[in-house]
Amino acid sequence: MKDNILVLCDTEEEYARLMSEYLKSRREVSWDIHTYTEIEALKDFAQTETIKLLAVAENAYTEEVRKLPVGKTVLLNESGVMRWNQIRNINKYQKAEDVYREIVSEFMDVTQTMLPKLAAGSNTRLIGMFSPVKRCLQTSFALTFGQMLAEKNRVLYLNFEHFAGNRELLPDAQMRDLADLIFFLNTDKDRFLLRMQTILQKKGKMDYIPPVRAGMQLLEVTAEEWMEMLRRIGESQEYDYVILDLSENIQGLLGLLRLCTRVFTLTKDDRAARGKIAQYEQVLALYEYEDVLQKTCICKLPRFRKLPENVEQMTRGELADYVRQAMEEMLNEGSDAMEKGAAGKGIVPGGLWQGNDG
Repeated sequence: MKDNILVLCDTEEEYARLMSEYLKSRREVSWDIHTYTEIEALKDFAQTETIKLLAVAENAYTEEVRKLPVGKTVLLNESGVMRWNQIRNINKYQKAEDVYREIVSEFMDVTQTMLPKLAAGSNTRLIGMFSPVKRCLQTSFALTFGQMLAEKNRVLYLNFEHFAGNRELLPDAQMRDLADLIFFLNTDKDRFLLRMQTILQKKGKMDYIPPVRAGMQLLEVTAEEWMEMLRRIGESQEYDYVILDLSENIQGLLGLLRLCTRVFTLTKDDRAARGKIAQYEQVLALYEYEDVLQKTCICKLPRFRKLPENVEQMTRGELADYVRQAMEEMLNEGSDAMEKGAAGKGIVPGGLWQGNDG
């Protein structure tokens, strides 16, 4: 007898097939998925196997189905009318990833052995974005970088700003965010990665965790908690790259930068910006974090005539052209330019890194 059985039942065959394929494609959850489009076949299966969760479409929720011995039932609502308030209703026609997220949330309540074992090692690379210079397009750069990197890689974007500002990323009243992820890290460690699946959102091909609504919550998170969170994400082997859009208003900033394989520091070509960068370099030296500077690319962005209006458009335009060159140089770690950039003060000489801000 198999554990962790999820059954999808829907008489609409095309929907049942496509949703079943999507659920099976999600590797984060160790569940055994069975799909039925006929009630009699479902009844026969229920007589021999223990169904932990039954996700049944409204068109198939008959009296016979309601009497089946299952751990929990969720209804894929088609009509928009809440006729069975005693069970969880999920909008059947929303995006597949949203249906998946809600099903996972319910599935966790009835099973304990859902996650694959954490891997012994991790190939996930952390890409840090941090600058002491404000209003330098750091988040636009980070989001563009993440979107373009996600075209051929599995990418997760995390924003650590107190006020992220980007309405496309900010959670609505019902949406969980980065603060909830840390809460699950401390209260449900064994199922942390699964809990994360209920929080993940997507822009284009890039996954992201919505930034916190109230930035003050970030001040309470310890450096050790950030490290543990990233360790668990890395060990899951679900991502090739994690983009850290960092700010100085978190504990353990320098330690997080040290974990990164590459750090991008954006700046401007004015006296105040040069002073901030110089002070930042002095702090790294004072606290013996010279290794962070050695893997840092300090970028002076040119002036762009027009920036994309939304995240999913960021793979096109002037900023995208600039970021594409930065990404290619990062991926080509053996190039002479990158080696020279890591050897000195972290500024790659010539071309890309010498953009004119004026």
